[in-house]
Amino acid sequence: MTKLGQWLCGLALLGSAWAALALAPPGLRLPAPYRQALLPLPVYLLVVFGCYSLATVGYRLATFNDCEEAAAELQEHISAARADLRRRGLRF
Repeated sequence: MTKLGQWLCGLALLGSAWAALALAPPGLRLPAPYRQALLPLPVYLLVVFGCYSLATVGYRLATFNDCEEAAAELQEHISAARADLRRRGLRF
């Protein structure tokens, strides 16, 4: 199962549990404070997911590794391409 499938299954499970509690079936009576906390729960979870995503992107950006060998190889390719273009008559 792909990661997208796992996320969708998890969201479907949480969404169905939330809907079952929020719609209050006839045999289930939740106290008022629980019901008031339950109704905006998807919005809270969306905010938490956004914060987690932002923190993850920030951490990965802060710990991004430099590839010195790849940078040197790229500079060699660029200089070779420039030399080839100069040989063909293109001026920079």
